[in-house]
Amino acid sequence: MTTIYRLRYTLTVALWLVGAYCKAQSPFPASVRRVVFLGNSITYSGKYITDIEVYYRAHYPDHPIEFINVGLPSETVSGLSEEGHADGKFPRPDLHNRLASVLALTKPDLVFASYGMNDGIYMPFDESRFQKFKEGIHWLHNEVVKSGAQIIHLTPPVYDELKGGKIGYAAVLDRYADWFISQKTAARWEVIDVHYPMKQFLEAHRQVDARFSVAAFSLAEDGVHPGDVGHWIMAKSILLGLGEKAIAQASDVVATLATTPHTAQFVALVAERQRILKDAWLTAAGHERPGMKKGLPLEEAKIKAAKIDLQLKEIMP
Repeated sequence: MTTIYRLRYTLTVALWLVGAYCKAQSPFPASVRRVVFLGNSITYSGKYITDIEVYYRAHYPDHPIEFINVGLPSETVSGLSEEGHADGKFPRPDLHNRLASVLALTKPDLVFASYGMNDGIYMPFDESRFQKFKEGIHWLHNEVVKSGAQIIHLTPPVYDELKGGKIGYAAVLDRYADWFISQKTAARWEVIDVHYPMKQFLEAHRQVDARFSVAAFSLAEDGVHPGDVGHWIMAKSILLGLGEKAIAQASDVVATLATTPHTAQFVALVAERQRILKDAWLTAAGHERPGMKKGLPLEEAKIKAAKIDLQLKEIMP
C-alpha cells in the first residue's frame, strides 16, 4: 500500500467515523419516528414545538421525525376545575377523557408532557390539589409507558404574578416544578426543566428594567401564555436537555440556522404545516372542550402537509 493510498484510506475512514458520530448525536434515537406533545393552551399554541421542528429539520434532515401537537387549551391532568371557569360555560377538560384515543391514533414513540400551569387552578397552594396533580402525572406516565412509548416530562412554564395578578401562584408552580425535578432521582423519570430557565430570564430582565425605571419586561402579557421569547426558552431548554449544547447562546431559532437558505420561508412553512396538522390531529382524536377550531379530516391534512414537505425539500441545501 503506497503512502498516498494509505493517507486516502485513512482520510476516508476518518470522514466515515465523523459522519457516523454526527448522526449518532441526533437528539432522538434512530427508533423514534413520531414525537407527540401533550399539554394545555401553551402547547396548543405550539410555537415552541415549531421551533423544535425547525431546528431539527435544518440540522438532521436525514432522520425525519413527525412532531405531533395535541395540546388542548384549559386542560388539566389533575381533573380539577375552578368554579366559574370560562364564565361558567364549561369545566376544564380532563386529560383522562382523551389520552387513550390520542395514544391509539398518534402511536407515538416519544411523548413530551407539559402540565401544571392549570392544575393548581390559579389558587394558593393546597396539598389536596397538589396530590391530585401528582396522581394525574403518575397515571399519565404509566399509561404512556404501557403504550410502548417513552415519556419526557416538562416542568410547568413560569407564571408572572405582575401580569397575571394571582398573587402566590408563582410559588405554587415553583413547588410543582421542584416535585418534577425530584422525580428524576426518586422515580428515574426523564424530566426537562423549562420553568427555572424562564423564571431566571424573567427575573434578570426585570432587574434591568427596575434599574432604568422602564416598563416591566414580561414573557407573557397575561402572566400565563408566553410570547415568542418565552416559547424559544422552552424550545431551547428542551433541545439542551436532549443534548444540543451548541444552541446555548442562541437568541432565537433563526440564530441556529446559519447554513439554512431562505430562512424566513423555511420557518413559515414549518409553522404552516404545524398549524394545519394540530387541528386535524386534535379533531380526529376527539376532545370535550367547546369552542375549538374543527380541523381538516386527517388524511386531507396529511396531503397538505406532504405538499409543504416538498416545498421544504426544494429550499434545503
